[in-house]
Amino acid sequence: MAKKSKQLRAALEKVDTKKVYTVDEAVALAKETNFAKFDATVEVAYRLNVDPKKADQQIRGAVVLPNGTGKTQKVLVFAKGEKAKEAEAAGADYVGDEETVQKISGGWFDFDVVVATPDMMAVVGRLGRVLGPKGLMPNPKTGTVTMDVTKAVEEVKAGKVTYRVDKAGNIHVPIGKVSFDNEKLVENFKTIHDVMVKAKPSAAKGTYIQNITVTTTMGPGVKVDVASF
Repeated sequence: MAKKSKQLRAALEKVDTKKVYTVDEAVALAKETNFAKFDATVEVAYRLNVDPKKADQQIRGAVVLPNGTGKTQKVLVFAKGEKAKEAEAAGADYVGDEETVQKISGGWFDFDVVVATPDMMAVVGRLGRVLGPKGLMPNPKTGTVTMDVTKAVEEVKAGKVTYRVDKAGNIHVPIGKVSFDNEKLVENFKTIHDVMVKAKPSAAKGTYIQNITVTTTMGPGVKVDVASF
């Protein structure tokens, strides 16, 4: 087992592992126990009582956080003609075509989000094995396969985050940076929580949300009381 650093041990001492904190308390404590020397990301993790192996219990989507993520995302849009011009006007960092596919196949990944118009998916589809494992493949469920490229680009730039349940039934979503005011982090957190509640599959039985934890990039996890929302 890896030895815990002195800073991590000190941070862990401040967190009562037997307690569940209110949303406000958890966010404040996560920030207090952050010891990274950079502006760390604050993330929430949901453990859900779902079976991702079943199609009707897969949870995936996207939401625009009211206060953004604190990170400027680089957007690559695959489009042509007028839609390519629209993407450029909306602030896309790159507009892709056949040459871009070759470039990505060669190892270029200077982008965070990929958007594509439906007519370009045959081209983008060739990158499935490359983009898929990185979570970068455009998908209609996250609003990244669309003819409305202006809206797609603007939402990403405004702080859109995507979420997807993993094989163990967990979802991890960033809600901002340690430098954010507590109120802004809490507002982003509550926005995510509303989405998670509404995303409950009708086939899910029992207690849907098992537990929620908020943490920073290097800090300890702080358990959140579901009833405090």
